[in-house]
Amino acid sequence: MEVRQWRHFDFMLFLSSLLLAGIGIALVYSASHSSILPDTPVRDLPATRQFGFVLVGLLFMALVMTFDYRTFGQIAPRLYVLALAILVAVLFLGTSIYGARRWIDIGPITVEPSEVAKVLMIIVLAKFFSDRKEQMRRFRTILISLVLLAGPIVLIYLEPHFSTVLVFVAIWLAMVVMAGARLTHLGLLALPAAVGAPLAYFVVLHDYMRERLSSFINPAADPLGVGYNALQAEISIGSGGFFGKGFAQGTQSQLHFLRVQSSDFIFSVLGEELGFVGAAVVLTLFLVLLLRGLRVAAVARDDFGRLVAVGVVTMVLFQFFVNVGVNVRLLPATGMPLPLVSQGGSSVVMLFVALGILQNIAMRQRGLEF
Repeated sequence: MEVRQWRHFDFMLFLSSLLLAGIGIALVYSASHSSILPDTPVRDLPATRQFGFVLVGLLFMALVMTFDYRTFGQIAPRLYVLALAILVAVLFLGTSIYGARRWIDIGPITVEPSEVAKVLMIIVLAKFFSDRKEQMRRFRTILISLVLLAGPIVLIYLEPHFSTVLVFVAIWLAMVVMAGARLTHLGLLALPAAVGAPLAYFVVLHDYMRERLSSFINPAADPLGVGYNALQAEISIGSGGFFGKGFAQGTQSQLHFLRVQSSDFIFSVLGEELGFVGAAVVLTLFLVLLLRGLRVAAVARDDFGRLVAVGVVTMVLFQFFVNVGVNVRLLPATGMPLPLVSQGGSSVVMLFVALGILQNIAMRQRGLEF
């Protein structure tokens, strides 16, 4: 990489992501420290592990930035095969937790293949659409892209991990619209989906998914069961007030009324301990990150780079919207982490990989010869 390309490095994008990761480490510490045994080694603390994941993510981010991003497009078919292979592998070799088989243990490291597949599929779809710019007005092209998407979606559904399926659909929808698909064609696809929604509720959704939907409508119907998390999250955020109860001083999180507090409901920990002010800071950082991501899409030198940037921004935006929506009880519980903030190695590392690709596109933007 030439030195002059570094003048296009997006420091605002990098700083916002780094601050979000730092806040995440602090919140993971707060959410977990009261349950840690006194003699637990520092290296085994959740916050320490999260810090290590951030460092690994930054290392991969730097590595990704050294390659011309168009190289990833050239190997898109192999990346697609890789995505399918790791998703198949987790079904046979994965570790089952709470009835879901989503993780593969590789020595001391646990990898979630669906997180890797998200980034790989963004590249695959971007390459597919950018190579068919003149054919995007054809319905056949849209159908072929759906066939490409169907493989990973079916495999992830079998884990099962329905919230990640929704992420893939959101990424595809944003990218296909940006690539120039006709809205009438998308409407033709949406019509059977809307008509079949009632049938899908009984046939496609697992029992636990239907329970989450019913608890979202009326969590008080089972306050100690399915509706418990939603009610406790609402209490946590509401009790935080304007300035919060103080870092590591939240009663809901420290007394363990709030479950899955370092991952799915970490925004509730934020709201209770740092209040409206802390939540506003995090929301502002996400806004900066997303706006800078859209700027990368605007300055990208080719359609492939533009579509990759749109895919990455959509991935972050959708996960952010759903996680916060669940925590404030605007959406049913889905098990979706808050990007860069929630505890989780695969998610954090792959998000930094995706942000590294964004930086790669920004540093090789239009008008820069190389």
